[in-house]
Amino acid sequence: MKQNFFSHNGWKASQDQSEINIVSIPIEGTKVKVRCAKAVAPLIAGFCKDFNELIEPIEGGALDDWGYAFRMVRGSSDTLSNHASGTAIDLNATKHPLGKIGTFPAEKVPMIRALAKKYGLAWGGDYRNRKDEMHFEINLTPAKAAELIGRLEKK
Repeated sequence: MKQNFFSHNGWKASQDQSEINIVSIPIEGTKVKVRCAKAVAPLIAGFCKDFNELIEPIEGGALDDWGYAFRMVRGSSDTLSNHASGTAIDLNATKHPLGKIGTFPAEKVPMIRALAKKYGLAWGGDYRNRKDEMHFEINLTPAKAAELIGRLEKK
């Protein structure tokens, strides 16, 4: 019997990438690819493209940019990370380490928040407890994500 897992944001998670349709998507304007759930790939791809153009270049250094990883939230033993459902990405991690605050220029923060909102994401820089400025995650239900993708594709 298969066990059903869900990540922190309520999306289906699995160690079997094919079970949740994990795909590798190129980030337009870079040589970088990130792995995410196919259901959110247009949102992740659009966000990454705009982030690369408007916030800072996505550099693609070793262990710098990633998406899907079946694991728990850092420091937790019972809550699956949104990375485990392919609905979260980390960008330029070496420039924006976990727990560090103010890693982006202050004038870029409003644009980061606007891009996150446009693509239905939450930004780890807005977390209340431990800040995670490299981190972006889908902040919508699957139905709302599909609806947003439809609206963005019409534009």
